Amino acid sequence: MDTSLSWIKAYVPDLDCTAQEYTDAMTLSGTKVEGFTEFDKNLDKIIVGKINKIEKHPDADKLVICQVQINEEGEEVQIVTGAANVKEGDKVPVVLDGGHVASSHKDGENENGFKIKKGKLRGVESFGMMCSIEELGSTTDMYPDAAKDGIYILSDNPEYKDAPIGSDAIELLGLHDVTFEYEITSNRVDCFGVLGIAREVAATFGKKFVPPVVTKTGNDEDVNDYISVDVQSPELCPRYVARVVKNIKLAPSPEWMQRRLASVGIRPINNIVDITNYVMEEFAQPMHAYDLDTIEDHKIVVRKANAGEPFKTLDGQERTLDDSMLMICDGKKPIGLAGIMGGENSMITDDVKTMLFEAATFDGTNIRLSGKKLGMRTDAQAKFEKGLDPNNAMDAMDRACQLIEELGAGEVVGGAVDFYPVKKEPLRIAYDPAKINALLGTDISEEDMIRYFETIDLPVDREKREVIVPTWRQDLERMADLAEEVARFYGYDNIPMTLPSGAATSGGLSQKLQHEDMVREVVENYGFCEGMTFSFESPKVYDKLNLSEDDVLRKSIQITNPLGEDYSVMRTSALGGMLTSLATNFKRRNQEVRLYELANVYLPKQLPLTELPDERMQLTLGMYGKVDFFDMKGVVQAVLERMGIKTAAVKYDPNAGKSFLHPGRQAVVTCGGQSVAYLGEVHPEVQKNFGIGTRAYLAVVDMKVVSSLADFDVKYEGVAKFPAMTRDISLTMSKDVLAGEVEEIIRIRGGKLLESCELFDIYEGEQLTRGYKSLAYKIVFRASDRTLTDDEVNKCMDKIMNGLGEKNVVLRQ
Repeated sequence: MDTSLSWIKAYVPDLDCTAQEYTDAMTLSGTKVEGFTEFDKNLDKIIVGKINKIEKHPDADKLVICQVQINEEGEEVQIVTGAANVKEGDKVPVVLDGGHVASSHKDGENENGFKIKKGKLRGVESFGMMCSIEELGSTTDMYPDAAKDGIYILSDNPEYKDAPIGSDAIELLGLHDVTFEYEITSNRVDCFGVLGIAREVAATFGKKFVPPVVTKTGNDEDVNDYISVDVQSPELCPRYVARVVKNIKLAPSPEWMQRRLASVGIRPINNIVDITNYVMEEFAQPMHAYDLDTIEDHKIVVRKANAGEPFKTLDGQERTLDDSMLMICDGKKPIGLAGIMGGENSMITDDVKTMLFEAATFDGTNIRLSGKKLGMRTDAQAKFEKGLDPNNAMDAMDRACQLIEELGAGEVVGGAVDFYPVKKEPLRIAYDPAKINALLGTDISEEDMIRYFETIDLPVDREKREVIVPTWRQDLERMADLAEEVARFYGYDNIPMTLPSGAATSGGLSQKLQHEDMVREVVENYGFCEGMTFSFESPKVYDKLNLSEDDVLRKSIQITNPLGEDYSVMRTSALGGMLTSLATNFKRRNQEVRLYELANVYLPKQLPLTELPDERMQLTLGMYGKVDFFDMKGVVQAVLERMGIKTAAVKYDPNAGKSFLHPGRQAVVTCGGQSVAYLGEVHPEVQKNFGIGTRAYLAVVDMKVVSSLADFDVKYEGVAKFPAMTRDISLTMSKDVLAGEVEEIIRIRGGKLLESCELFDIYEGEQLTRGYKSLAYKIVFRASDRTLTDDEVNKCMDKIMNGLGEKNVVLRQ
């Protein structure tokens, strides 16, 4: 957002400050000024001169000698110039000896400008220079009447024709001005207009705010005889105001309007276009004008576009719309893209006779999305996106019609078509001076607070202690917002430093982060290094992992605006990144690699998305080298034990069903009926797909489930007073029988006397029948109150062997 100081002073006439003072004060009061540009920087000793006589240069065909009058007393100076557009009697800007200009026709612009000195041109003395608009630091876009290649002839402009000779040419051209650039937050829609900024300026400097007096205009006719409006999508267009102007007279706008528009970077075009731009900048309410004679049936219809509907905008581009975009149509065809740009088929031309003025309020989110889809960005769109105040539309319309009549640009038809089914009402917010002071750490009186509120046009109901918030202040919703208003006008620099009040709280990590740190400590102790991979994934990874077409991991969230195909979906598993990291290390000939990653995966509850996905933290482990399946199992077991999950409660099922793992070397880990992890050797095909030339092993631990099962209650027991009795047994069984099943039988049948059970040997060889294996266990018994006898231990062993026998597990002979 930009404003010029002269435009601000039109509404705050008593304002008197330098550009730097303005910048500092406005920034401190909450309207941050990013910087400013002084139009008269490097311009000095530039006056209005009159060319009384022109002679040819005796030694140069392209130079002329001018006798230029520089004051009303008739004093003249001689100036040599090469400009071809000057003639006797012209009034021109003249920089005298010792003055400065912003740029040179030879050297272009310069940070410090160019100093003009008297000298000789081809032997003839010259005591100054006549200036083009570029040498004054501006352009022909901002001053359309200036010559594109030559001296600026002031007398060709009726506004400057009678300027006194010797007067300040910079003041005459409105260049004693400053443009300020602001950083306006999106919730301060009112400050996207000059009036909003001016209101803030008046409050900041304690000056009177004098907004323009807007009067109703219009003849005795009824606008409803000219146009009707049908809003079919009121949820996207809560207000639509239309007025008609006939007998249009296109002409240049007055100089004051051109200068104000030019000061904020808008090129003056003609009175009608300039009025719409002027009101948009003044009221922060975009407007649009249509040629009424091109509107079929003299009817406006506001509706959603049809899917695939073509439309050519004012810039001549053919655009394809979808059914989410809002259109302005006449009785038969679309004529405008609501809130963004009008159509080529209803544009204002030099032949316009009757014009329809539109001021509306559109849904900001819809306008932003529509512009993004079409790749468009306009000034009007930028304002609509913020969410405009519907109560501002009629004021802006009346201001535009007032300017039309004042500038003689046309005849305004009486009345207005105003679609406004649900009026937006002011909000009332209760305030409590004591609470505001407690919040700010200040001691500001209630009267001062009320004065601050009323200074920025926030009426106060003193009896109810409520602030009545106008609809244009959409950022004020609660007492904390009112406290901010008090603070910024009391002065942030005036608020004393105080110590925080209240009880101190101890810092620390959340339970989730504590659990992650525990897991991180365990795996790093086992030699794993942490890695990080992107949350974005490529759909090609699904094929590389050998996932079936109906695998749940393929149901991933598509990214609307991805960096590329390789980053087009949100990952449902971190395996792709882990295997890629292992492959990179293998290619670099690292012999022993152990990596882990603690990262979220994104599991949609349904597609297309109707709610946020399930973000689950997972621990992903990957390794290769002198390791095997049981090494990875040991790491997983250590992680679970650190989280307080007892070994006896954990079960391993080899039927994990993971297509990316070796079918005979994988397992899913369960506890209490819940799946907490899975692990295994990478499938040979998957290894080949990722370029890993050795056996690799993976494990994935679901941290959300593990955290829910974590139990850190530890019961300590004293050192045993009585000796233990040990039995070593070697068992023979089918390979289909799992070691976990054997251990579970031993624990159950061993009873209370069983202290521990440890597998210490596995044998498969020629001494056993094909398809069988041998497991050897060390079983320890102990009683806490006595020394056990052989008979007691033998009875326990008998029970154990009977239970094992039911699984066809026998003692090895």
